[in-house]
Amino acid sequence: MNTSEQLIRVGHSPDPDDAFMFYALAKDCLETENLRFTHQLVDIETLNHQAFDGFYELTALSLHAYAFLHEKYVLASCGASMGDGYGPMLVAREPLSRETLRKKTIAVPGTLTTAFLACGMYLESPFEYVLVPFDKILDVVEAGKVLEGENAGREVAAGLIIHEGQLTYQRQGLQLLVDTGAWWLEKTGYPLPLGANGIRKDLGAETIQKVQKYLKQSIQFGLQHRDEAIAYALQFGRGLDLRLADQFVGMYVNDWTVDFGERGREAVRLLLRYGFEAGMLPELVVPEFAQ
Repeated sequence: MNTSEQLIRVGHSPDPDDAFMFYALAKDCLETENLRFTHQLVDIETLNHQAFDGFYELTALSLHAYAFLHEKYVLASCGASMGDGYGPMLVAREPLSRETLRKKTIAVPGTLTTAFLACGMYLESPFEYVLVPFDKILDVVEAGKVLEGENAGREVAAGLIIHEGQLTYQRQGLQLLVDTGAWWLEKTGYPLPLGANGIRKDLGAETIQKVQKYLKQSIQFGLQHRDEAIAYALQFGRGLDLRLADQFVGMYVNDWTVDFGERGREAVRLLLRYGFEAGMLPELVVPEFAQ
């Protein structure tokens, strides 16, 4: 690396919407001055945990995790994943009431995911859960038990699904119990803010501004060159054809992603306040957005 270059390590999820968002940066489609972006594709729960050590200068974060990381990362005003009437889903082999779910074990993709926060708020109580990689949850729910690892054999009644599983769960004979994004919209009148991009605060104001500028340009480039960006993103869509990949990207890369806007910012504030009031967050966090 040229000594005048500054390395910006990027962490994002191996799913189509994040891949679409970072396409232009990953493929060097942009002139980024003295910043050199490198990319690591890691599941969101791992990214959330790595962020406690400030592992990446720019990282995808669950907004649930951000509540614990607000002193280390500032939220980019672009790069949001908003569930506007849709979001993480609870699915099962058979209909289950909210009361019944509270007594069953639910497979979840991580305790720092916003999906976990939304699930807890929906159930209005602590619940039994088992951690399962996000791309294995549908198989586990179909089987009714954890299939491998230290929890192998543990019974599972429902699963909390994120990413493309929201479009494919019916293929495995599963039923939708609740869409937390739809529930949240009915409860608050706002979209459910799921993920964002955090920029490490110790980079300083000038570099933070640059990183945000190129992230926004990357998102806009993908939207302006949709076909090629979708083709790139498709390789990260497990079980998705081109049509479904385009549909999924459209769900989570849109006007909200270009800029949270005031309504999006208020949605984040509401999520963090409701999470605190529900006893799932240790303090009331007021989100800070990069300028």
